[in-house]
Amino acid sequence: MPDTPPPDPEAALARLLDTMARLRDPVGGCPWDQVQSFETIAPYTIEEAYEVADAIRRGDRAALLDELGDLLFQVVYHARIAEEEGSFSFNDVAENIHRKMVSRHPHVFGSATARDAAAQTAAWEVQKAAERAARAETGTLAGIPDGLPALTRANKLTRRAARVGFDWPEPAAVLDKLEEEAAELRAELPEADPVRLADEVGDLLFVLANLARKLDLDPEECLRGANAKFERRFTAVEAQLAARGLAPNDAGLEAMEAEWQAVKRAERGASPE
Repeated sequence: MPDTPPPDPEAALARLLDTMARLRDPVGGCPWDQVQSFETIAPYTIEEAYEVADAIRRGDRAALLDELGDLLFQVVYHARIAEEEGSFSFNDVAENIHRKMVSRHPHVFGSATARDAAAQTAAWEVQKAAERAARAETGTLAGIPDGLPALTRANKLTRRAARVGFDWPEPAAVLDKLEEEAAELRAELPEADPVRLADEVGDLLFVLANLARKLDLDPEECLRGANAKFERRFTAVEAQLAARGLAPNDAGLEAMEAEWQAVKRAERGASPE
């Protein structure tokens, strides 16, 4: 018979913290959990955050419940490792974010006048800048984590630079830069120097992230949509080939391209490109 759920959030959290402590116990804990570190757990933390976002995108509340629990467990895991080494505890994590949120919302917790969403966003950025200064993080681009997905970090870097006026005046100017970078990449193709090619492809992707920002789009979401579209269409191509008794390897590029175009035409008839 499953355990009866605890009657309140504090009890539920206490049970979770106790579970984590038992898993990490050096004598009776789980051998896998005992040897984990911040570094080995970090990839799982990132993965769980993406799975939360995916459940939200799909509108699957049951999955969201499950994935939020997995993400919370990651926070508890890191806090437990930190407590074992004497750095901080879960309580410190909770208290720190509490103080930060109170500080960043003086219109809620203080005497400041309530603002609309746009004004509050601006005030939030001012507060974060002050916090960076207190941590001696100087410079316009200070404090943007290296561990972010590259497209997301490019978006944040250029947004920060744009606040001090370092930006293209309009999206069309970014397209001009995109053409310039594409030409530079094309010029490198004959030599095929991997270092130079990587540099030029990086420049091209960075400009594309800028273009998304100028159009008020999230580059990660744009690429995620493109990934989903490619997956959907290629799966349909495979299904069409299978109906003809063919595998992709046997069909050849010409046949696959013909099926690809057929799938695109069918999709255009049902929804915008």
